[in-house]
Amino acid sequence: MQCAEEASGGASLWAVLDSLGLRLPPVSAPKGRYVPAVVSGDHLFVAGQVPLSGGELLMKGRVGAEVSVAQAQELSRWCALTALAAAHAAVGIDRVTRVIKVTGYVACAPGFTAPSRVLDGASDLYDAVFRARAGHARSDVGVAVLPLNSPVEVETLMEITR
Repeated sequence: MQCAEEASGGASLWAVLDSLGLRLPPVSAPKGRYVPAVVSGDHLFVAGQVPLSGGELLMKGRVGAEVSVAQAQELSRWCALTALAAAHAAVGIDRVTRVIKVTGYVACAPGFTAPSRVLDGASDLYDAVFRARAGHARSDVGVAVLPLNSPVEVETLMEITR
């Protein structure tokens, strides 16, 4: 199994985040009866992240109506960053070696058929961070509504070192 430095092309994930101008945000308290992340063997399951900052949604509404595709891509990118923060809180960011699978949910206005474009924001962030081990499986699901009226939600399965 690779260490985090090998996964990010030789640099620690902290250095990669710094080079990208990114800082891990504080982990928001769960809005229900679940925990932000669970370890099972060499996998870390990060619960669905909605675009929260300071406990409040950054935007509300459905993509293709109140929220543009470009805005939703930024929100999905933020969700990926908050998933990394949840991973750090659970096991320490330097134990994360790669992203295995992303499942993204997009609250879609009637007729909006491009949730995959929205989730590219999360995928692009993960690929930038995990450089040498970029690329992951992904499912994109369009839905009528998400918790708190969020436009997007991203859950992530990561590989970790023991």
